[in-house]
Amino acid sequence: MLSVLLIEDEDLLRDRIRAGLEDAGYRVRDAGSGNQGLRMFEAERPDMVVTDLVMDGGEGIESILAIRRTDPELPIVAMSGNPQYLHNSAQLGATYTLLKPFAIGQLLALLAGSRAAVPVPG
Repeated sequence: MLSVLLIEDEDLLRDRIRAGLEDAGYRVRDAGSGNQGLRMFEAERPDMVVTDLVMDGGEGIESILAIRRTDPELPIVAMSGNPQYLHNSAQLGATYTLLKPFAIGQLLALLAGSRAAVPVPG
């Protein structure tokens, strides 16, 4: 079973994403801030990371940069409602970007490695 570290500060959204990932068979650990997410990453190396970009308690860009220093190949999905932030995150090491709002199927396609997945609000 593949493990995902989910970093998202909005509780309701984090719960929904976690449920969708677990329903698809992923083992999910979740964090409510970038700082908490980095501590969890160091303690238990996941197979992939899904992170919001704008959060209190440690931004997603900081998390991506720190994770890249440790593991340059780990798949990282960056999520944001701001396309410019997504562009920046891709330049700084995110493997995939996902524009909020999105359907859980879009995230699952990215995690499965489908480069054909196109973020569409839904």
